[in-house]
Amino acid sequence: MSLKQALERCPTELLIDGAWVPASDGRRISVVDPATTEVFANVASATPEDAVAAVDAASRALPGWADTPPRVRSAVLRRAYELMIERREEFAALISAENGKALADARAEVNYAAEFFRWFSEEAVRLAGTIQTAPSGGYRIVVDRVPIGVAVLITPWNYPAAMATRKIGPALAAGCSVVLKPASDTPLTALAVGALMLEAGAPPGVVNVVPADRSSKVVTALLDQPAVRKLSFTGSTEVGRVLLRQAAERVISSSMELGGNAPFLVLADADLDAAVEGAMIAKMRNGGEACTAANRFYVHESVAEEFSRKFAEAMQAVRMGPGLEESTELGPLVNESARGKVDELVQDAVDRGAVIRTGGKAPDRTGYYYEPTVLDRVDAGSVILAEEIFGPVAPIVRFSDVDDAIRMANDTPYGLVSYLYTTDLREGMRVAGKLEAGMVGLNRGLVSDPAAPFGGVKESGLGREGGHEGMLEYTETKYIATDW
Repeated sequence: MSLKQALERCPTELLIDGAWVPASDGRRISVVDPATTEVFANVASATPEDAVAAVDAASRALPGWADTPPRVRSAVLRRAYELMIERREEFAALISAENGKALADARAEVNYAAEFFRWFSEEAVRLAGTIQTAPSGGYRIVVDRVPIGVAVLITPWNYPAAMATRKIGPALAAGCSVVLKPASDTPLTALAVGALMLEAGAPPGVVNVVPADRSSKVVTALLDQPAVRKLSFTGSTEVGRVLLRQAAERVISSSMELGGNAPFLVLADADLDAAVEGAMIAKMRNGGEACTAANRFYVHESVAEEFSRKFAEAMQAVRMGPGLEESTELGPLVNESARGKVDELVQDAVDRGAVIRTGGKAPDRTGYYYEPTVLDRVDAGSVILAEEIFGPVAPIVRFSDVDDAIRMANDTPYGLVSYLYTTDLREGMRVAGKLEAGMVGLNRGLVSDPAAPFGGVKESGLGREGGHEGMLEYTETKYIATDW
């Protein structure tokens, strides 16, 4: 499907209580194609009053949806999965146009996003409680899982479909209604997801979508509403801290999927071809604009030269171009600010002595592009090792002792994911156990799976998404003491 056809089908107003409505003050968001830097669409930008209206709609819809049989909720999510797969090309075009990622990456995201609907359609009928006799023998302890209430979902621009479905799926499976506030850079995909949910059978008010370019005011209005009992946010740690402080005012249950600084360890006995293949996935999936992207490469000195050479050759072969072109493997970064930050990090590393194996600059072309880059012999004090790069740049640090590599890998306030390559499974499991991360890819460059609990430790977040645990985040535990 062409972008023009996808845009013709995509709503551009706010979704509140099952209806498409303009912003109450008429304000619009301009959507920019990162490959051309030109505006190609515009959508309604919610006001705080619109946000309150969305919460009110979700609150009205909540009792009926919570009482809906799990099998019916499951059927809605299953239909959403089927519709998303049927419209993969439509969603991929929207994602690529507003986000910049290559069509291959966009299609992979749609498949991944749809799988959350399928997984949670299956989990919806498995929300089990427990029953036991009290140790005293005098009564029964009944433990039930009930919907937590209206959930506010705040999603980022890097995975506009998958981050929405990863939150909507478990919330609806558990019996909650939601208000989705997508990133202002990528509102079209979220609106298309909202339309899909209506078509799949979600009752009016169960799913509401309110794009806004005045995020702070709109989110504050959302979290001020007494009906809101859940906040799920994916984004930077800095913004996460702000939202946690706001949520604390009303003691709102919060799930946070925040920043990462993923280490990628290559031990002396690693299969280097497999390690390079895994590195390309871990680094270049979504062009490096992912919280799970490998950010720091720690390579044993005995294999560092060969690994760096092979990795650079693989990066050089990546075809860069507009995301909507079929041949493109790497699209532009999302905006000028993102590209500027990547370049600053690279230049700091080079100034400190890093060797450019390939790339190292923004090409002279229209669009927010940055060359696939490998930096070798990066100094330990380089800023690029401390900050999330969010771009196609791989800094390599050489090590001689595995325990030193573990120490360097853990020397960060973040702990989302780590990657590790070795042919010694015993050693691999030992090192994986010592890495401070919520997830570890052992001889794998990809860890994300809707059936697995996704999340980090330290300042990378709170709670888990995906797996059975993801649905439990949208429930409260109710204990009933009774005797019969």
